[in-house]
Amino acid sequence: MLLCCLCVSTMFLSWLFVSVMSVFHSCSGEHGLLRAYSPGDIIIGGLFPIHLKTNRTTANGPISCSVYDFQMFLRTQVMIYAIREINQHTVRILPNFTIGYDIYDTCADVGLALRATLQLLKNQSDPQRCLLPANINSALPDPQTKVVIGERYSEVSIAVARVLALSSVAQISYGSTSEVLSQKLKFPTFLRTISSDEYQTKAIAELVNRFNWKTVAIVGSDDEYGKYGSDRLGETFRRMDICIEFTDILPSYFFQNDSKSHTRLATLVGKISKSTAEAIIMFTKDSNVDIIMEAAIKFKLNRTWIASDAWSTSPKVSALPGIELAGQVFGFISRRNEVPGFKDYIISMFNSTINDILEDYLVQFPLCSNWSEESRENDCTVPDNQEQSKHCLHPRCLANYIDHDESYNIYLAIQVIVEGLRRLLKCDNQHCKRNTRFTASELLKEIQKVNFTVNSTHIFFDTNGDPSIGYDIVYWHMDISTQRTHIKTIGEYWPNERIKFADDLVQYVANTNVTVYNCSKTCSPGQELKQQSKQCCKDCVPCADGEFSRGNGEECQSCGLEKYSTQQRDECLNKTVEFLYWTDPFIIILSLLEVFGIIVTIVFTILFTVYRRTPIVKAVGGYLCFLELFSLLACFSLTFTFTGRPTKVSCMVGLPFFGIAFSLCISCILANLLQILVGFSFELNKGSWLKKLNQPLAVVTIVSGIQLALCVPWLYYKPPFLDQEILSLTILLQCDKGSTKFFIAMLGYNAFLALICFMFAFKGKQLPDLYKNANLITISMLLFLIIWILFIPIYLNLVGKYKRAIESAAILISSYSILGCHLAPKCYIMLFRKEINNENAITEYIRKHYEQRDMVVVKS
Repeated sequence: MLLCCLCVSTMFLSWLFVSVMSVFHSCSGEHGLLRAYSPGDIIIGGLFPIHLKTNRTTANGPISCSVYDFQMFLRTQVMIYAIREINQHTVRILPNFTIGYDIYDTCADVGLALRATLQLLKNQSDPQRCLLPANINSALPDPQTKVVIGERYSEVSIAVARVLALSSVAQISYGSTSEVLSQKLKFPTFLRTISSDEYQTKAIAELVNRFNWKTVAIVGSDDEYGKYGSDRLGETFRRMDICIEFTDILPSYFFQNDSKSHTRLATLVGKISKSTAEAIIMFTKDSNVDIIMEAAIKFKLNRTWIASDAWSTSPKVSALPGIELAGQVFGFISRRNEVPGFKDYIISMFNSTINDILEDYLVQFPLCSNWSEESRENDCTVPDNQEQSKHCLHPRCLANYIDHDESYNIYLAIQVIVEGLRRLLKCDNQHCKRNTRFTASELLKEIQKVNFTVNSTHIFFDTNGDPSIGYDIVYWHMDISTQRTHIKTIGEYWPNERIKFADDLVQYVANTNVTVYNCSKTCSPGQELKQQSKQCCKDCVPCADGEFSRGNGEECQSCGLEKYSTQQRDECLNKTVEFLYWTDPFIIILSLLEVFGIIVTIVFTILFTVYRRTPIVKAVGGYLCFLELFSLLACFSLTFTFTGRPTKVSCMVGLPFFGIAFSLCISCILANLLQILVGFSFELNKGSWLKKLNQPLAVVTIVSGIQLALCVPWLYYKPPFLDQEILSLTILLQCDKGSTKFFIAMLGYNAFLALICFMFAFKGKQLPDLYKNANLITISMLLFLIIWILFIPIYLNLVGKYKRAIESAAILISSYSILGCHLAPKCYIMLFRKEINNENAITEYIRKHYEQRDMVVVKS
């Protein structure tokens, strides 16, 4: 219901528009438009912008047309020629019927085009009868013109299509490409023999992509063709991540030679000259392009231009003097083909035919009667204006300006109409079953259903009235010898397919590393294309440390944690796994010291076993010395867990077991000190307190048990574990402490025991100890404390694999301090001072000690 109301409203507005136009333009035929008419049983209308400009302004006055378009003149003759061939064909295509034509010059003006359309829609059997019915409820009369070919420009076709739809007259355009015209609810009778801009914009985007251009500028115009085309290009490029530096929509007055248009042109030229765009896409009329390219030549812009089908084969633009200074031009044009026999028709001076449009042309631009081959090169230039039309032009020269795109589209339109008529009139080669009493809507339906081939071109219409005709890709090649531009076909594009052209051309354009606009195209390995200060232009930026790029502007990628990038940032290499190798010189020294410590400890154990019943062994603690030697052997052996590739087991065993072993060692020394102090204490009260502590086994068990109580929870809850530290070039394998609190508690407890031993030993230095146990223990404990005090700041500030070596060295020095200061002197006495390794020597030494202090010695 809503759709029905919309259609009725549209019809009413169109009817109202026609009514107003009918008031100002009578139906008498005095219209003042350039026209070519030929009678026939069936009339085909034609709308062609033979002139490109009018003097239309805001002020009222008579309208005149200017700027004669030679190509458009030739296109009108294509229509006349094609109809003439149909009518004169030996085997009649439409037996007993003649096709006539009614062609108007619209001057590319919407108002004049509508005036011509109204003339076409008159009922020519009664010229005095206008299109307007007696009352609004009556049906519109069916005009004798059943179909119209034209117009070229989308803006004009849109206006014409709305009027033709009132009478259901089919309109077949040869040049209007705007996507808007595909909307059948608005333009139900519009068809075309040229592809829609939907496919042209896709083709342009595909060309930009294939040539690896990353930044473009778009110049459109304020009409249906330029505006919609520019919008569609913008949408497509944004999806393709191609940067649009600017989009400039030219106003409708741009082609006029006045101060406003000059100012606008200067602004556009300034934008282009400062632009870093690699291609300037101009999606606008050739009349606008002509002005822009003249300025591009003047300022030697030397850019890459992409031409839409409106000007890609324009003879006027391509023939501009110095066009090579503007730069190179790529363009798209509807698939080109030659109209059969038309060139010969032109050369034969139009085969002696005549029509009003041809007569008008011959009045302004007469043909040469005497023309020599020698003057061909000099006389083949089409005059730019009527002032230059005094010299003649030979038809052979005029034939050089025949285009093979829109002319062929007009030829296709005639063939489509004839095929529709044959189907409607049910014709064969002998006769037609129907007469010409048919409505325009009947012919429209038959035309919409055509599906046939014309000279290798397969033509049919989809539901939008669009054909499936591809594009030729052209390139403007400057011939140095003749100083003329030749428009060469270099490729093709079919809807929804890829562009096809020579691979060497793609290679040449795509391999350009840096354009003259300082835009990086491809980068060296180790660099990426990155947006910097310019709006669209990307620069080559070196990859950061830990990233790589193989080149061609590829984005920098991370190497990951286990790899590093080379200095050139072009590839990633595996990081070296770093730990304390056995072959390291420092580790070799430590290992030798560890092995030596183990051997010495075993030798000492043997000596202590041999001399276990002697006083010297008893003085060291008796059986406790074997426990002390065992703990030292464990410490020396544990140092090997700090060397080589760390494992889960080596990490767990290292520090916790060292803490237990060393606390066992110190507990034995502490028990020995208590024995010495009790043995030489004569103060009863103090002696009785010390005697209670003089329980060696209990002291060792309790003291080392506390350390065991600290380390077992450490190993159970949060033990040391294997960890790796990711550095710039290496992966450092190391052992994490697990719980820092337990680690500090272990070291702190051992340091506390060492401090207690130091204090007791320092106190016992005054006692008559023949073997100097207290003195030697004082030195060993002092060394232990100094070593670990120095170890802490070094360990905290050191980074790298030698951190574990410092731990190993600290344990070695601690172990050697006890082995060398406490136990080694005892072994020396066992081997080289045997004379003092007896009880008499000890007794004599004690006696002398107390006599020197005037103390009474009780002899047993």
